Amino acid sequence: MGNAVYHLHGAISYPDRVAVRRVKVAPQQTRRSRRGWLARLLWLAIAAVLSFYCIIGLSLAALRVVNPLSTAVQVERHVQAWIHHTPYHKRYRFVPLDQISIEFQHAVIAAEDARFFQHHGFDWNQVQIAFDESIEGGRTRGASTITQQLVKNLYLTTSRSFVRKGIEFTLVPFAENILGKRRILELYLNVVEWGPGVYGAEAAAQYDYGISASRVDRDQATRLAAVLPAPLRRKPARMNDYSAKISERMRQMGW
Repeated sequence: MGNAVYHLHGAISYPDRVAVRRVKVAPQQTRRSRRGWLARLLWLAIAAVLSFYCIIGLSLAALRVVNPLSTAVQVERHVQAWIHHTPYHKRYRFVPLDQISIEFQHAVIAAEDARFFQHHGFDWNQVQIAFDESIEGGRTRGASTITQQLVKNLYLTTSRSFVRKGIEFTLVPFAENILGKRRILELYLNVVEWGPGVYGAEAAAQYDYGISASRVDRDQATRLAAVLPAPLRRKPARMNDYSAKISERMRQMGW
């Protein structure tokens, strides 16, 4: 009888011990499972980032010889017009750099990035000036170079966010090294926004003056360049003071 009881208790107690062991092991398995998922997500994120930069690199390599049919900013404006049910007519014609007057080229460089041919994508002098002005409580000024603005136009949007600026910051060295200064300037002059639905020097010259970009003179060039910081609000005819400053800046630069 005693043995029977003993065996009965043993039969009951044995599964209990197994159950206790399982309870103790389960949290460890859960933690390992979570670590496995986190590792997979991390690898997926790394793969996505690498794929993104590979695509951008291949795109920039293609842009050495192929002219873009559209840009991210152009798509953004089209989507905005669709959302707000406003009319949208795109004016965009790509022309070679030698079909844009030298006065036009110089005016844009003087207005947007005076040290374009000296820096390697970032003008740290202008960044320091902008930082000092913000510390002193003055009006914050932009410090984006032509290369930065080109990257934004091609691949990003006009939104002001640290994420967008961070991505832009990492793409600029790619553009500088793959495209070179002449092609960067040619692309920028052809894709930059000059007004509602107006993209590029040729479209801007035709839209505002009824002439080709190759015939734009100094006064017209400085007025068009003065529009670039706020192309959706400014008009060349109203840019008397700022266009005069750009003309003086060109003179100081030897142009």
